[in-house]
Amino acid sequence: MTKSIPMVLAALSLAASMSLAPVARAQGAEELVVYNAQHEALGNAWIEAFTKETGIKVVVRKGSDMQLANLILEEGDLSPADVFLTENSPAMVLLDEAGHFAPVEKETLDQVPAEYRPADGMWTGIAARSTVFAYDRTKLTEDKLPKSLLDLADPAWKGRWGASPAGADFQAIMGALLQLKGEETTANWLGAMKENATPYKGNSIAMKAVNAGEIEGAVIYHYYWFGDQAKTGENSGNVALHYFRNQDPGAFVSISGGGVLKSGKHQNEAQAFLKWIAGKGGQSILRDGGSYEYAVAGESNPKLVPLKDLGAPKVEASTLDNKKVVELMTAAGLL
Repeated sequence: MTKSIPMVLAALSLAASMSLAPVARAQGAEELVVYNAQHEALGNAWIEAFTKETGIKVVVRKGSDMQLANLILEEGDLSPADVFLTENSPAMVLLDEAGHFAPVEKETLDQVPAEYRPADGMWTGIAARSTVFAYDRTKLTEDKLPKSLLDLADPAWKGRWGASPAGADFQAIMGALLQLKGEETTANWLGAMKENATPYKGNSIAMKAVNAGEIEGAVIYHYYWFGDQAKTGENSGNVALHYFRNQDPGAFVSISGGGVLKSGKHQNEAQAFLKWIAGKGGQSILRDGGSYEYAVAGESNPKLVPLKDLGAPKVEASTLDNKKVVELMTAAGLL
């Protein structure tokens, strides 16, 4: 379901003391416009380090995955964007299918393992996050946890779990479920979710609800728990993470994407930026920083369960069908 998007754009200019200013085509030969749907802190860390290392200045427009993807579709070849970064891959797929990306340079693609980038090479993975079941460890023991994401459709789980169905994160997970199990199973599961689950506006709010004892568990991404634990732990003190593993849909690893817009006026600098993020510089920020997202082309934060131990299912990121997911979720009354 496409939402209306304000035509007045705002951008965060890192070159101007982080002040808000209208997005316009960068005037300098080495200035980029990045549409960033990744977490703001992570995006800023990447951009600041890239500018420090290369001298290339960057202007940023912040928004959500689908908000910015739909904005680029509306702007077409007149879009000021040179680069698009996302939290999840369905927004990348939307623009890829519409023909908005320039091919990613081979040297950049070669940095990223094949399982973390699309087969067509029109964009690349830059980070990743794992689906988990965040549960109340004061109420549930390991033997009482769901063995599969599909188990949450059982009436026995009615009123006991939650999620953030309107968010791009959850919809990406549903895209994986659709690809792995098909439309009928996905539709039936979503119908059961409508009956069983409590909706929340955001993964962090769902996790807080688990921590407060409102529900026993929530389907979220892993890094919300790690991020809260690294701070005060006040929203996750009673929460533990359950990894489904075994190639279960609930073990889905979502790829954050980066792509170069073919309409961009700074192709060389845009390709250099993407190469840097997917290379040693950008991936070391994931390893050493506080985002707790997985590095896809290097070592991840040592506090995380290694990617190789997650038992994630094989999902082709370039074919995640967000349009069908939205249709099915709407039909189920979740959107």
